[in-house]
Amino acid sequence: MIRSLVLLALIFSLNPAQAAVPYQPTAQADLPPAVLGNAGPLQGEEVGYYSDNPAARGYLALPDSPGPHGAIILIHEWNGLVPRVKETADALAAEGYVALAADLYSGRTGSNRDENMALVRETLANPDQIISNLDAAVSFLQALPGTTGKVGTVGWCYGGGVALSFALGSDSHDATAIFYGRLLNDPQQMQHIHHEIYGTFAATDQGIPVADVNAFVAALRGAGIENDLHIYDDVQHGFWLHVDRDPETNTGPALDAWQRLKAYFKRTLDD
Repeated sequence: MIRSLVLLALIFSLNPAQAAVPYQPTAQADLPPAVLGNAGPLQGEEVGYYSDNPAARGYLALPDSPGPHGAIILIHEWNGLVPRVKETADALAAEGYVALAADLYSGRTGSNRDENMALVRETLANPDQIISNLDAAVSFLQALPGTTGKVGTVGWCYGGGVALSFALGSDSHDATAIFYGRLLNDPQQMQHIHHEIYGTFAATDQGIPVADVNAFVAALRGAGIENDLHIYDDVQHGFWLHVDRDPETNTGPALDAWQRLKAYFKRTLDD
């Protein structure tokens, strides 16, 4: 009861005048401005969603289209909840989803490799707290008015691996989208997953070799889990969230991955 009251207090503390994100789904040939590096001003707001750790401050973007809406939790990269992830939350809200960018670093971000790795190691050393944080994000979204109760996750790099861990460690959500995150290859460990898995990977990624992705696909198939995984040639780790690093190479694969992602969330969260 106390936890429920705290959650309600968090919900009603949201600014009732918060502007919603206009419903503007991307055309078939377009990527969201967020991943191209030319997003406009942020349209959502900071929220507290995890009562066990008030220092965790998420970013909530609400669509202005008629509901009810499916919801998506964004799980940040190794440097934390930075503007690029918040801008991508706005992009998903423009597609008609309630989007919450979670904060696994208690309000902190890294500014270099050493700081990023320190945050990664600290949080991965306490996986139960990660699951608790994301379970709280699910509960927060399901309690918002105008949501369907269906919730998916999407994560990149560190966040992609966390998204998979959450699918293995919790049964509270309906979709998992992994962008070049760490993987497993044991079908027995996959048995807890009860929804289709989406995955986008890069053929030149030194941290997640093609062989590891293929082993992951084999494990999913061995466990009877539907999946939509694709390895894109020529692109590097991080290509999708940061298309602007090499637009000539990244744009085509990123667009295909985006259309696959939109179709994935439609069939897992909209139906």
